[in-house]
This record gives sequence, C-alpha cells and structure tokens, in this order.
Amino acid sequence: MSLNAIMNTATSGLATAQTQLRVVSDNVSNVNTPGYVRKIADQQTMTSQGMGSGVEVARIRLATDRFLQAASLNAGAESARQGVRYELYDRIQSLFGDPGGDGFFSKVDSVFSAFAASAEDPTSSPRRQEALFRTQALFDEASRIGKQIQAVREDADGRIQSAVEKTNSLLTQIEGLNLEIARATAVNGDASGAETAQAALIGQLAELMDIRVAVRPVGGVSIRTGLGTMLAGEGAATLGYNRAGTVTGETAFNEIWVTEPGGQKRSLLDSVTSGEIKGLVELRDVEAPAAAERLAELVSHMADELNRAHNANSAVPAPTSLTGRNVGQSFETAIAGFTGRTTVAVTNAAGVVQSRADIVFSGGTMTVNGAPADPSNFLTVLDGQLAGATVSFADGRLSITATAPNGVAIADDATTPSAKADRGFSHYFGLNDLISTDRPAFYDNGLTMNSLHGFSAGEDLTFRFTGENGGKLRDIEVEIPVGATSVGQLIDRLNDPAAGIGRFGAFSLAADGSLSFTGYGNPPPTLSVLADTTTQIPSGVSVTELFGIGGGVRSSRADGFSLRTDIRQTPSRLALAQLNLSVAPPAASLSPGDGRGALTLADAGERSANFQPAGDSSGGSISVSRYASELSGEIGGKAAAAKNRQQTAGALYTEATARQTAHEGVNLDEELVLMTTYQQAFNASARLIQACKDMYDTLLGMV
Repeated sequence: MSLNAIMNTATSGLATAQTQLRVVSDNVSNVNTPGYVRKIADQQTMTSQGMGSGVEVARIRLATDRFLQAASLNAGAESARQGVRYELYDRIQSLFGDPGGDGFFSKVDSVFSAFAASAEDPTSSPRRQEALFRTQALFDEASRIGKQIQAVREDADGRIQSAVEKTNSLLTQIEGLNLEIARATAVNGDASGAETAQAALIGQLAELMDIRVAVRPVGGVSIRTGLGTMLAGEGAATLGYNRAGTVTGETAFNEIWVTEPGGQKRSLLDSVTSGEIKGLVELRDVEAPAAAERLAELVSHMADELNRAHNANSAVPAPTSLTGRNVGQSFETAIAGFTGRTTVAVTNAAGVVQSRADIVFSGGTMTVNGAPADPSNFLTVLDGQLAGATVSFADGRLSITATAPNGVAIADDATTPSAKADRGFSHYFGLNDLISTDRPAFYDNGLTMNSLHGFSAGEDLTFRFTGENGGKLRDIEVEIPVGATSVGQLIDRLNDPAAGIGRFGAFSLAADGSLSFTGYGNPPPTLSVLADTTTQIPSGVSVTELFGIGGGVRSSRADGFSLRTDIRQTPSRLALAQLNLSVAPPAASLSPGDGRGALTLADAGERSANFQPAGDSSGGSISVSRYASELSGEIGGKAAAAKNRQQTAGALYTEATARQTAHEGVNLDEELVLMTTYQQAFNASARLIQACKDMYDTLLGMV
C-alpha cells in the first residue's frame, strides 16, 4: 500500500470520527429536549478496486423503532379520545350535583314531600307556597341542566373545529418537511433535524386522530388514517368543517370532510376510530344527547304524573275556567277512543254543584247525561247539557268556562274512570294541569292508524341517517302526498323504500299511539331530523313534535316546563281537594279542608308510568322516583366508567411513551462511552497521519 493510500485511509477515519463526535455532542446537548430522538451515524467500509480504502458515514439516522412508534401513536390517540370524553362528561355529571346532597335528584323527592306536608293542613298558605316553590325549583333546575348539556355539546363542536384547523396546519408542516428530507436523502445529506421535527408533529397529529405512518423510499413519511385515508406523503390532505353554532332542538351538526391529496373527498368519521376528534364527536352526538334525552323523559313524566293527580283534584272554590293544553290534534281525533265515565260539574263559591254533565264513553259512541253524541257533535251536546258553562275548542285546546262566580270541576268515575292512552278525560286534554309546557310533552297520545293526522299535502320532512362511526349515510326528504290523510297512510309514506326512508328502517305505531323507528342492519343507522315544514291543523305542531321523532325534539322538552301561571301567582288555586259527587245539593261537593288531592300529588312519584326508550334506557313501566334513582346511578356510573377508561388509556400511553423514549431517547452513559470510542478512533487516525508524515519526511531526507 502506498503512503498516499495510507494517508487517504487515515484522513477518512479522521473525518468519520469527527462526524460521529458531532452526532454524539448533538445527542448530549439535547438530552433534556422533549421529543428529541437520538441520532446514529452509520459507519461503513470504503473500497476501491476491491481493496479497503478507509471508512465513511453512510448516513445519519434517527434511532427510531417503528413498532414502538406505532404503539405510542395508537396509545396517544386513544388517551386523547378518552381524555376529552371524560372531561366533558364529568362536566355533565357535575350539573346534576351530589346525589346524596342538595342535587337535582334530591329535589325530585322534596317535591313529593312538600305535597305530603300540604295534606296535613290543606288551608295553610305557607305549605302551599313551599310545595309550589319546590316544584318550580325542580323544573327550573331541569331547564338549566338541559341548556347546559347543550352548551357542552356546543363546546365540543367548537373544539372539533379547532382540532380540524390544527390538523390542517400539522399536515401542511409534515408535508413541507417531507420535501426537505427527500432533498437531503437525494444528496446523502443529514436529514435528522427535519426528521426529528417531523416526528414531533406526527405525535401531535396522532392525538387528534389515529394514524398509520410508513417510511417513504425517497425519504420522509406517508401518513394515513387508521382505516386508510391518505393524509400526507403525496401532498397534504385538507380537512373541512363548519361548526353548527347554537344548538337548539334537532339541529344537525355538519359533516367533517377530508379531501385526499388526489382530490377525493370523503367523510373523516368513516376513516378514524380514535383520537381527540373522535372522542369529541362521540360526546357531542352520543353521550351528551343520551343524558339530555333521559333527563327530558324523567322531567316529562314528573310533570305528567303531577298533572294526572292535579286533574283528579279541584281548587276550592273551583276555577271559573279550565283551559287545556295543545293536544296536537283536531278535537274529533282527540275525543275518539275514550272509554269509561267522567263528570263535569259547575259549582258555586261554596262548592255546591249547580249543574253537571255525566259523560259515558264507549269506543266510537258516547252520551252526555244520556243524550247520544259522537266525535263530530260532542262539543255541541256537552255545551247544551252543561248549564251555566260554555265549551269550546280552538288551536288544539279544549276550554270549559262557567259564568262567574261559579267554577268548573271534573272528576272521573271511581269504578270505571275515563281513559285514553292511560289518561283520564281531564288529564288527556290538560284541563287542570299543574305543570304547563309550550310543546307536546308525551307521545303515547292514543292515535291509531285510522286517525286523521291533520297535515297538508306538499309539506315535507328531511331525515339524516348516520352510521356507527357518526358519518353521514344519506339525507332523505319525505313529502306528505296528496290523499294521505290518516296516520296509517302517513306512516306508509314514511316507510316507502323509494319516496321515504324504507331502505334504512321502518316506523311503527304502538297501541298507545307512540311512534318508533327501527333501523335495519347491525349496527342499525341513527336517525335525526334536519328540517320539518309540516304544520298540523288546527294545533300548529309539526309531525316531529307530535310523534317525538328524533332525539333532539325529545330532549328539548326539559326546558319547556313551568308552574301554571295563575297558580304560581295565586297559590290558593292549587287543587288539593277532590269533587265529591256522592252528595246532593245543598251539601257542598268541594270542601276547603279536603286534603285528599294533596295526598294524590304526594303519591304521584310512586305510580308506575310508561317511560319511552331514551338514551341507553329501553323504557318500560316504572315509577318516577325509581326512574330518577336509576338515572342518578347511571350518570354517576358513566362518569366513573369514563374516568376509568381515561386513566387506563393514559397509563397505557405513559407506558408506551416510556418504552419508546427508553429506546429512542439519549442515554448519557452510552453517549459518553461512544464519545470515548470516537475520540480514540480520532486519535488513532491522527497518529496514522503523523506516521505517514514522518515516513514522507524520511524519504525526502534520503533523496
């Protein structure tokens, strides 16, 4: 070997040792830098014409482990998903307060206790006021909680938009670094700095959605979602989202779109299974609405059972006028289907009956004081038979008004009470409701397939179907056709595979008049209502409101209840007595000291009610108090489960990150050993160069 070859070999060793020392010093200086990945200078032998000619650094790479990186990214995505779900659901739980303290659920029991206290002294004004105060406080609290749950959904929606904007920024930066890395790789340069920065950005992206990362042959990485949608590597994908704004009723949130580098546009939710965005969507579209629906179902039945008891009672003296709630039907449809007996009485200020109308219902026929009637002339017959009072029906509301100073009281027969959809005559029409609402509150309204629905042809509803992951499957507009006047014909139109939603599921009408939707497939799609232009004549309610289609309209009921205005202003109008029809004038049928009605109100929480499916509950026959207790346990249990999932996912992420850091991070002991090794290599190369110099000097001296 010539001296020149020896000199070149020694010089290559010197340069290689210098490069390795620079890499080690860079590692040591970044020992405390978060996210820094240790660099490795790969050394290889140089050859010339089959002979060794020194050494060189083939490349400077990061000490990454793709398996550990993938495990850490997946764990980070799941940790972020469970973290936001717990954070926001914990906010929902806190709205209900302490179940064992002065929280919302304790207020349910306090209402019934207050009415029980009123039964001890029905004439006590303070006890009446206390009962009314607690009742109003309960419904005010329910309204507050319902609105705050919607506020949590709006917060989640805003955070989704922020996450989408952050994702777009990260993808742009990652793709920009791909170009830098590719250029450095092409000239065999050092791309480790860009790769380190890119790794940090990928870690941030993985917290927003689950991703898969693959190394490109030309340098850099390609990134896809967990289910394969291209995000980066062939250009940066673009996510698009516009938040819905204020969430009221059945407002449908907008779709999150991702446009791949090739231009193909698809739903992001169809391609991600984890990450912060997924957790926010799940909370916004599943968990929060379920809590709101359960709350609304509880509050609606709380109001309904109090109204059931109050309609069986009467104030003393009886009110001059009884005006019912909007039943969402024509009178002929609403009055059809009753069975049993009820009595409408006109009493004077002393509680003595002045006139009465005894009504007997028997399917499609009925009598008033023995006079035959049918749905078409019932109001006229009742008005004629009830001396001293007028009967009318307008805007979906039944009214019975006596001539002052007389009043109106209603009582069902003790042995065969009037009934339709498990509600008596006064209760069904809401003639003496204690709790009023500005919208339909229950959906088991007794309608049949032959009932007239009252909606006009040409009006339409727009439904949205979403899949298991929350992505939109289809928006379908259904128009009420000409000639479809019955509820059965309306349902047939809704279920039509071509003109309705029949490809995704079917509506069915239960015996109590409640309408339910059953989706096809496993899992079935979720139905929501985007728009509803229908208006029922004469009530003015929509199809969605009448039947409670979609979770939004059902959950919105919680903020619509309040004490009847006249009772709130004049507590003496609280009905705590009951009409006694077994006595004959001049004996009084209403007594100021009668507390039987108060006991009925106090026991309202223990009466079994027919709860509709809501949230995760399948409904069924259960008391209001029991339902409140179960909802309290469910809210607490879900919050605890969310916390456990968050802690488990966080612990897994911590462990995965620790293992990745142990492999990819800087170990000072190892780096110092390498530094010593490279220093010795540098010294050896330098000594070899010195030896060559000495030999050159000797040879030159000989010449």
